[in-house]
Amino acid sequence: MPEPLVSLVVIVVILALIFDFTNGWHDTANAIATVVGTRTLSPTKAIIMAAILNLVGALFFTEVAKAIGKDIVDAKNISLLVLVAALLSVIIWNITTVLMGLPTSSSHALIGSLIGAAIAFKGVGILKINGILVILLGLVLSPVLGALLSFLIIKLIRAIFRNKQPSKVKRTFRPMQLFSAAFMAFSHGASDAQKAMGIIAMALLAGGYYTEFTVPFWVMISCGLAMALGTAAGGRKIIQTMGSRLSRLETPQGFAAETGAAILLTTIAKIGIPVSTTHTITGAIIGVGVADRIRSVRWSIATKIVYAWVLTLPVTAIIAFLLFKLFTLFGWQ
Repeated sequence: MPEPLVSLVVIVVILALIFDFTNGWHDTANAIATVVGTRTLSPTKAIIMAAILNLVGALFFTEVAKAIGKDIVDAKNISLLVLVAALLSVIIWNITTVLMGLPTSSSHALIGSLIGAAIAFKGVGILKINGILVILLGLVLSPVLGALLSFLIIKLIRAIFRNKQPSKVKRTFRPMQLFSAAFMAFSHGASDAQKAMGIIAMALLAGGYYTEFTVPFWVMISCGLAMALGTAAGGRKIIQTMGSRLSRLETPQGFAAETGAAILLTTIAKIGIPVSTTHTITGAIIGVGVADRIRSVRWSIATKIVYAWVLTLPVTAIIAFLLFKLFTLFGWQ
């Protein structure tokens, strides 16, 4: 293999791991915001738990990695610079939004970036439209399903414990929320770490290391570790937004939100649809808030989050498109 091509594969692997780190840093709140918001765990203890279980979750599935690597563009027909531009775009977006405290979707950002860079390379014809539509449908439905599932769980809890004093119910669910937070952290690793795996596997295929799309074990463990380290860094501004500013949570609501989101994410990760953990847990938090009363949700905060979601895909697509065009101006291929 020519030396420049080897260098580009190495660059893609490094950037993918950096993206995975920023994904973990950005999405720490997805796993632990509710358990911190209910004061069941301190932020430090919750972050350590989430980092460990992110790594464990990353080793269980590869179906989402295959969807990222095969259903958006054909890895055999793209330049490695497409992946470089896409990764730089999503890293820029993740760092910007985590510093702003906005819980945007790394999934949206990665998909938008891949689309933008691929179009800059060979136009719209290179895209796999059917695969993209399935992924986008999953991204749109995940917060709705997360809200519905958590709504039903908290309603069931209310029915079972309707004759119990609220203070006793909170104490009952305190240890149970440790389990639900751990489950959410595991499901986050199982779902989101695979996105970087998919990019690295694409690079290995495009670079000629493999003739078919495959995710080696060293890629799985590397991505799991990168996400775990990012999670350990902890995006505390987003934890505050998700855990206390979006809706007031007590331990039963925290348990319901985490359990509903984690069940959905783990199921979808096994099916192989790359959905947003950010969207799913945000929808779940809104679902438990609405179950109490509509006004318990801070809709001004929710509206800002939705605006950020809507902007993520087109903005990252534009950034990646411009980055790829900038590379070609310098004569990079």
